[in-house]
Amino acid sequence: MIDNILTIILAGGEGSRLQPLTKLRAKPSVPFGGKYRIIDFTLSNCLHSGLRRILVLTQYKSHSLQKHLRDGWSIFNPELGEYITPVPAQMRHGNKWYQGTADAIYQNNYLLERSNAEWTLILSGDHIYRMDYASMLETHTSLNADVTVACMKIPVEDANQFGIVTTNQHQKIIDFQEKPETVITCSDDPEHALASMGIYIFSTKVLLEELEKDSLDTTSSHDFGNDILPKLINTHRVHAHYFGESKGRVSPDKYWRDVGTLESFYQANMDLLEAMPALDLYQDDWSIRSYQTQTPPARAVPGESGTEGVFINSILSGGTIISGSNVDHSILFQNVYIKDNSIVENSVLFDNVKVGKFVKLNKCIIDKNVVIPDGEMIGYDLEKDRQRFTVTKNNIVVVPKNYSFEDNRE
Repeated sequence: MIDNILTIILAGGEGSRLQPLTKLRAKPSVPFGGKYRIIDFTLSNCLHSGLRRILVLTQYKSHSLQKHLRDGWSIFNPELGEYITPVPAQMRHGNKWYQGTADAIYQNNYLLERSNAEWTLILSGDHIYRMDYASMLETHTSLNADVTVACMKIPVEDANQFGIVTTNQHQKIIDFQEKPETVITCSDDPEHALASMGIYIFSTKVLLEELEKDSLDTTSSHDFGNDILPKLINTHRVHAHYFGESKGRVSPDKYWRDVGTLESFYQANMDLLEAMPALDLYQDDWSIRSYQTQTPPARAVPGESGTEGVFINSILSGGTIISGSNVDHSILFQNVYIKDNSIVENSVLFDNVKVGKFVKLNKCIIDKNVVIPDGEMIGYDLEKDRQRFTVTKNNIVVVPKNYSFEDNRE
């Protein structure tokens, strides 16, 4: 059964709310958790779910993403009909780029037609979670559904950010409202609502038919949540798959995060530092795969002054050296070097960040290849930081990739 499904990952999002992290890269290729890219979670779910035919639809600043797919995910055998293939926007229907999630797939409908797949699984490449899609396909086939939507409970105060679903006792979706002002809560739990996770399984024949109809609708925004699903619930068998509550090999942690803002991205990284993280990266039979360069082990060593390098409750990746400095509750990617008497707290440092002596960092996200000079302080004088960097409403300071302190001195 799993051999008769085509997987499409939507990975063309601009990710404007993640600027400046998305200034030079697509949202799914933003680094995460010390060694991963965001898209690695979706791809790893596909790998462990037994899915071997995967199309990744790209559009916005896709070079970094395509390079990552080439270097880290060239693992399937085309001679066996297996592939992970990036598909750039090609304007096959009209002269416009993708106008919405449904239009992105409609513009590539020839790939669905020639795949001969009975089912199509549609995923987003920019969420952090673990999920067994094979279990969702079992739900789809057992209920004889035309469409199955992965759903999860969320606090009612967050419901206006999601598509909100209402189901009957047979898991059939009887109402779908995209980002509603008035929220219908769960019948058994008035403090929560049932939200769509943006994960869909379609019977391919139904999907092709509905995409064609939608392409001719001049009033449509060509989006699954806004246009396709609200219409289908009145004419087709549209059912819910409850995330984390069905059988599968993934432990039911029910962790799912849309890391679409700097605050949510930062918090999802900090979640990994909990004593018992909600997202278990250490489950042996559901590891998260990624591309890794060859680096030496991480080290904490005495600095020139003789002060010991110390790290507390932090994640360190290969090639990182903490030399006579103090790192607390932080995530350091590959080849980070922190010199004598510096303090790094509650921060995320991407690859190849170099921190000088007597530097203090707090609640920072430092993108790749930044060299922080001796004595610099970031995250303490927020008014000064706002003149140089992006500072979020929760006072997280974001230093962009390749930022040069020397070139930006007053």
